[in-house]
Amino acid sequence: MRRSGDGGAAKKKKKRSASAASERRPRADGGMRIVVPLQGVVQGRGGLVLGSLIPCALFYFFQLYIKRNRASPPPPPGSPTAASAAAVSPIHRSLSRGLLAPRAALPAISARGASVRDDDSLYYAGLRRCAADPYHPATNPSGIIQLGLAENYLSLDLVGRWMEEHAAEAASMAGGEDEDERELSIRGLAAYQPYDGILALKMALAGFMRQIMQGSVSFEPSQMVITSGATPAMEILSFCLADPGNAFLVPSPYYPGWDRDIKWRTGIELIPVPCRSTDNFNISITALEIAYNQAKKRGIKNIHLISDEVFAGSTYGSGKFVSVAEVVDDLEDFDKGRVHIIYGLSKDLSLAGFRVGVIYSYNESIVTAAAKIARFSSVSTPTQRLLVAMLSDQKFISDYLKVNRERLRKMYHLFVDALDQVGIECYKSSGGFYCWADMSKFIRSYSEKGERKLWDRLLEEAKVNVTPGSSCHCIEPGWFRCCFTTLSEHDIPVLVQRLRTITDSHKPNR
Repeated sequence: MRRSGDGGAAKKKKKRSASAASERRPRADGGMRIVVPLQGVVQGRGGLVLGSLIPCALFYFFQLYIKRNRASPPPPPGSPTAASAAAVSPIHRSLSRGLLAPRAALPAISARGASVRDDDSLYYAGLRRCAADPYHPATNPSGIIQLGLAENYLSLDLVGRWMEEHAAEAASMAGGEDEDERELSIRGLAAYQPYDGILALKMALAGFMRQIMQGSVSFEPSQMVITSGATPAMEILSFCLADPGNAFLVPSPYYPGWDRDIKWRTGIELIPVPCRSTDNFNISITALEIAYNQAKKRGIKNIHLISDEVFAGSTYGSGKFVSVAEVVDDLEDFDKGRVHIIYGLSKDLSLAGFRVGVIYSYNESIVTAAAKIARFSSVSTPTQRLLVAMLSDQKFISDYLKVNRERLRKMYHLFVDALDQVGIECYKSSGGFYCWADMSKFIRSYSEKGERKLWDRLLEEAKVNVTPGSSCHCIEPGWFRCCFTTLSEHDIPVLVQRLRTITDSHKPNR
């Protein structure tokens, strides 16, 4: 080392004067820059000694500092700590330091995690913006009015009243006065239950689904898989039907959440099948054939049918809802094993927070596979017991469905009339929570960019959140999805006033 070589040379040479030492050119070594001035300050042999000792002391303290801040050495092989560490982790010590070192340039998130993190749409951006500043007539009258979220507030009072009267008893399954009965009740709640749903709930759901279909079709509990909402139901079913790189044909405009629900973890692609206003946005055989032929070129030809029927009990028109289950019952020589239904209680019973969905399939293999995957999205037992009691209350269910449909019908007409006051036309509907509104005459350029600018003005200036058609893969700019079931009658005049700030400032482009 350079330090020890300098010390040996100093012993062989005679004492130099302070001026000679100061005239010596300092080296690039940091230690020499300390030694030379000290020899000039302290005359004689003492200066030489101090000039040699001080860098040694600095080097010693530097080594001590490194030693204290270095990772602790592994304990001796025979020590209890070493034995327990070896038992817990199979990773070799020399490798674990490298893996855990803070300087290691390891990615903070996986590639697929990064794709999820960066994936977004105006639909979710609007929901976040509204959640940060929600409208309330008393506590936040200048907040954003929510027309983008499919929740039904119109009949929550009916559900709340039933909960007040029956929830505690239904969820706890109180066994009466007998101690053994109470113990069995608690055990039934606390112990593991089938991940795909308890039989009692499947039977109750089968009866409820038959009721909302007005008795036109029956459902078998053995063909059901219960999940924590329709979202995981759709993902699990997609996982069981297709492999990464396969695709589903989806009539558009469609629910924006499917781009996440179906694609994120399954690797499945979605191919929109465009529906147009000239066809009243009805799916046509021609459009399906075109999309199917395009899919076949990509090697996609194994066709299944998934019917999303979450709004089956939320109709308010004169027509009757027809389930695909009723259709296949009337067909002969048809492979029912390729037909699957998604259902849930978030819409028809206003129970979005309960997270209960259903996969109904005629394919035994699909049901078996889905039941196993349901372990990742099972519904809590208290929730299931509570729903068994609610769905089994025939009087409550009948009254609720009747009143809810009437309230939906009334609010739909109030909402359509309100939009008509500001020059916005709506596509006629007879079910669901939405109004499909045509605002194309208020966009300055007939394009997706023009649609986005109008959406931004509605959100920031009018303080109204709606879902732009582009988020639903609508190919015609200017259509917006508006959910009217989050409003009350008192909110309608406020909504009209806010929309006027946008529509009155625009010159219609047609």
